[in-house]
Amino acid sequence: MHDRTPKHELTDSERLDRLRLIRSENVGPRTFRSLLNHFGDAHTALEHLPEMARRGGGGGAGRICTVEEAKAELAACKKHGVSLVAPSEAAYPARLATVDDAPPLLAVRGALDVLARPMIAIVGSRNASGAGLKFASTLAHDLGDAGFVVISGLARGIDQAAHRATVETGTVAVLAGGHDRIYPPEHEDLLAALLEQGAAISEMPLGHVPRARDFPRRNRLISGASLGVVIVEAAHRSGSLITARMAAEQGREVFAVPGSPLDPRAAGTNDLIKQGAALVTSANDIINAVQPIMERPLALAARESDDEPLDFDTDPSERERIVALLGPSPVSLDDLIRMSGLSATIVRTVLLELELAGRLERHGGGLVSLV
Repeated sequence: MHDRTPKHELTDSERLDRLRLIRSENVGPRTFRSLLNHFGDAHTALEHLPEMARRGGGGGAGRICTVEEAKAELAACKKHGVSLVAPSEAAYPARLATVDDAPPLLAVRGALDVLARPMIAIVGSRNASGAGLKFASTLAHDLGDAGFVVISGLARGIDQAAHRATVETGTVAVLAGGHDRIYPPEHEDLLAALLEQGAAISEMPLGHVPRARDFPRRNRLISGASLGVVIVEAAHRSGSLITARMAAEQGREVFAVPGSPLDPRAAGTNDLIKQGAALVTSANDIINAVQPIMERPLALAARESDDEPLDFDTDPSERERIVALLGPSPVSLDDLIRMSGLSATIVRTVLLELELAGRLERHGGGLVSLV
C-alpha cells in the first residue's frame, strides 16, 4: 500500500488551536476542513467564527472552546495515555485520512504502529448465533495470521469475537464514547488486553458517554480506516448494514457471509449478497479481493471539492435566495446551485455560515436541510 499523503507533524500550538476549533459549537469535520482550507490555520479561523455565525443569522457565535478548556483536555489525554493526532500525522490511519468527514483530531492509544498496517473490518449482530461467532473468530484469526489488522467496534457478539481472535496479532477497537467511557462496560478487560498489541481510537473527548446517535458516527470510522468491511450476521435495519452502506459510499469493499434463510440474523447479509456484496466463505476470499487495492496509491479523490475558495462578500439578496430554497427536507448542493443560479463558491459559503449559526443540518450523501 502506497501513501502519497504529505506528512506534517503539528506543533503544540497548532494542536491546541485545532482542538479548540473542533470542540467549538457547530463545527464538525467538514466545516473544520473548509475553515482550515480557507483561513490557512485554526487560529485565524477561530477569530472569524463570531462574524461568520452572525452572517448566518445566528443570534451570536456558538460557544467557542477556550484555551483553558483545550489545555485541560490535552492534559487529561496525557494522563490516560491518549494522543490526539491529525490526518497529516504519521500515527493517523492512512485510509481514514482520505474520507470526506475524517475526524480533524483522532484520539488514539495503544501500540500505535498497528494503525499503519492494512485493516479489514469485521462487524455483525450483537445477538449473534454460535455459528456466527465461530466463523467470525476463525475469519479474524486467519486474517491476522495473513498480516492484516482486524478493526471492529468492541460491541457484543460478532465484534468482540473478532477482537478476541486477534489480540495477539493486532486489532483496533473503535470507540463510540471517550477513552474513559467504554461501552459495553464488560469489555473493559478485552480492551485492556488488545491494547498490548493493538490500539483503540475515538473522535470523542474524554468523559463523553456514548449515545445512540454516536454509534453510526463510530461506524464510519470502522469502514473508513479499512480496505473492506465484512458483515458476518445482520438483521434487517441493523447497525451493521449502516456500516456496509458507509463502506460503499467511501469506496471500500463490502463482503458478506451467507446464512440460513430461516435465520433473521442472516437476512441483512443475504440481501447484501443479492445487491452485489462479495460472498465470503474463507479469509482467502477477502485477501484475494483486497490484494490489488493495496498496490494502488492512496489519494484524496473521494473527498468533496470543498477546497475551493470561500466568498464572504456575498450580497445579502443572494444569501436570502439560498435560504429561501432550504427547508426541513434535505436537498443536495448541486440542486441548490442550479436552482439559485449562483456559483458553487457562494452557495458553499452561505451553507458554512448557516452551519456555524446552528441553522443547518448535514445529512449523508451531501444533502443539507434547514433546522
